[in-house]
Amino acid sequence: MQADCETMGCEQSAVSLLIGNEPLSEAIIPSLISSKGRVMLRRSLLFGLLVLSSLSALGQKERHFHFRYAFTVKNVSSGERVRVWIPLAHSDAFQEVKVTSKDGDLPLKHFRQPEFGNEVLYAERSSADGGEYKFSVDYDVVRREHVVLVNGKPIADARPAKTPRVELARFLEPDRLVPVTGVPAQLAAQETKGAATELEKAKDIYEYVFRTMKYDKSGEGWGHGDTLWACDSKHGNCTDFHSVFISMARAEKIPARFQIGFPLPADKHSADIAGYHCWAEFYLNSTGWVPVDISEAWKHQERQDYFFGAHDVNRVQFTQGRDLKLAPPQDGPPLNYFVYPYVEIDGKEYPNVSMAFSFEDVDTTPKKVSALR
Repeated sequence: MQADCETMGCEQSAVSLLIGNEPLSEAIIPSLISSKGRVMLRRSLLFGLLVLSSLSALGQKERHFHFRYAFTVKNVSSGERVRVWIPLAHSDAFQEVKVTSKDGDLPLKHFRQPEFGNEVLYAERSSADGGEYKFSVDYDVVRREHVVLVNGKPIADARPAKTPRVELARFLEPDRLVPVTGVPAQLAAQETKGAATELEKAKDIYEYVFRTMKYDKSGEGWGHGDTLWACDSKHGNCTDFHSVFISMARAEKIPARFQIGFPLPADKHSADIAGYHCWAEFYLNSTGWVPVDISEAWKHQERQDYFFGAHDVNRVQFTQGRDLKLAPPQDGPPLNYFVYPYVEIDGKEYPNVSMAFSFEDVDTTPKKVSALR
């Protein structure tokens, strides 16, 4: 936040009179200060408070919680080869992750997937004993709010991390269910016709998805992140919303990427988590990666503007990317996305896995941190 202060020209004397974000009382200021000095001091204090209040608008929240990821591979026959991959949450610019414990009925090894940087715990047994295998990972997480745009405009003094062009190139390519030609390209060209900048194009695409999609998990076909299905059906969950966005953005040569993890209820301090949540980011040279969450915006329509350029604290990210080749490589085809454990028995995907996810807040007092951390 010091950069904001420097931009606005505030004096060191005004800032130095603030301790712990609270102004010093005049009662503790030495009485030797002259009358003129007191007037100047009051002005400095007032200016400092005005600066502080304006900066608080950019103060971003954080949420500290414990997260438990547990599952059981059930009804494994004796003699079968068992392989288990577990997505592993890890730290990045917007979350600090500590694994406090990891347990399994098979020894666990830690791997990193090269393409997207996802981290994985892996276990295998060449000849199963039969029965079931239990696994669990416990985390301590501090998740920070990620705000890049406010009311559609980049925040002041943002310091974007530049991404190499060779890495960005992957986020312009199609995925198996996320094409960048045909229908989504036609829609993107149509919806961004009047846009003069990539930011305006991204906003037009965001508004199109928000306006035309409905968060509705009825029927079949939803949840696969199939752009063409979603364009036709115009409903689905977060994977469907963001697949349409990513296809259209990439069609307009705007790099965009898919991220997935779990949601945390904003109105609870502990709860079981029923399933995953996913979101997206797009890249601008001027701002770096810009967060969007269109399905959350649809569910909380009063926050439509907020979720174009921000992710709140009520989430934890596990992986990113589509069409994933795991480490060590799986025998089956690339994974559509990776948030639940993936299990193979004798080289084939094994679905008989029961899962349980839960969280508990560590500190229920809201905190704010620097927007430029």
